[in-house]
Amino acid sequence: MAKPLAWGLATAYRPLVFAELALLVAAGLVGPLLASGRRQLAPAVIGEIAAGAILGHTGFGIVDPATGALPTISALGFAMLMLTAGTHVDPGSAAFRTGFPRAVLAVAVAIVLGLGLGTALSAWLGIGPPGFLGILIAGSSAAIAFPIIEERRLTGPGIAFLTTWIALADAITVVAMPLTLVGSSKLAEAIAGDAAIAIVTLALLWLAERSGRDHFTRQLIEESRERDWVLQLRLSILLLFVLAAIAESTGGSTLIAGFAAGMVLARLREPGRLALQIAGLATGFFVPLFFVLLGAALDLRGLLVEPGAIVLAVVMAAGSVGVHLVAARVAGHDGWQASGLAASAQLGLPAAAASLGLATNAISGAAAAALVAGGCLTLVPAALGARLLSRNSGASPTETGPARMAATDASNRSTGRG
Repeated sequence: MAKPLAWGLATAYRPLVFAELALLVAAGLVGPLLASGRRQLAPAVIGEIAAGAILGHTGFGIVDPATGALPTISALGFAMLMLTAGTHVDPGSAAFRTGFPRAVLAVAVAIVLGLGLGTALSAWLGIGPPGFLGILIAGSSAAIAFPIIEERRLTGPGIAFLTTWIALADAITVVAMPLTLVGSSKLAEAIAGDAAIAIVTLALLWLAERSGRDHFTRQLIEESRERDWVLQLRLSILLLFVLAAIAESTGGSTLIAGFAAGMVLARLREPGRLALQIAGLATGFFVPLFFVLLGAALDLRGLLVEPGAIVLAVVMAAGSVGVHLVAARVAGHDGWQASGLAASAQLGLPAAAASLGLATNAISGAAAAALVAGGCLTLVPAALGARLLSRNSGASPTETGPARMAATDASNRSTGRG
């Protein structure tokens, strides 16, 4: 009798895990509702953050993202967000090689200008460590820009330049931004951790490319497809967790771990059904929950309490747009206005910076809210840039991208599992 009684008491007093998850998933649906229809009120991610803010510290305080299993769920969502961003970056693709020279120039200009502006802004407002704001200003968001490019089916040399620019900027800033938060005492440890992630990633990529040509591996994958084992998805998640575990144990960055895992999948050019599975797992569950929990952790009231926070949000957004426009002009691209606007899209990196900044106590809650608000503001010029690009671009599908691969594969197969 003692065991059932103890079990009953534990059950009675444990947190209502599924009720909390149901609330978070329901809050995540606000994003698609606001983004649906002809008159889209806001991008889905803004609705998710806003719903989290209403439930969290800014609003009613129903959800505390620092309690129970929520930090783990948020960390998983963050890793999955970086993985999906990494799947858009394939250094071996023809588009990447075509746009590489001018993209390197654009990234270099954006970093120089961004660091200058960010350093001045940080000194003026006293926010963040040196270089932190500059890296954010110079960055771009593949997770935001690439889906827009794929949805509009933009192609051509200008798009190759733009996608390569965004991919390079995203990869560089993903590596650099966490290093600005660790402090000089832990900088060597963080660099060593990131280097370990890179070495393991290259080793796993080498192993995957060779095992993929093995007869036993191909037979096992075919059997997985027939018997619904979903082995490729399991291995992809295992890859993500292994790299994230290295980051966790060595002082490296989870951003880099997730991004590297996504780049491995892009380099292997995995079939569309795997891309569809990853999209379902990431964008269908973990990533929306991450943005809802991020919104719950933010103190948006601080934007009103601290006038400097509002200034930070506006200047970060305006600075990002200006820096990217200059970088596109210097790179010598004909449609530099459209490319510069599109490349200024930022949300994933500011959201990650806000999350990491709060976790490390490097920035205040008001500053974190300002970073996310500034990222949201860049979505307006980015959408305008994409619209301008669509006027001068073809309408055929892009050559790469997991969403495009998934759509193609789904039309050819009756099952979405492999």
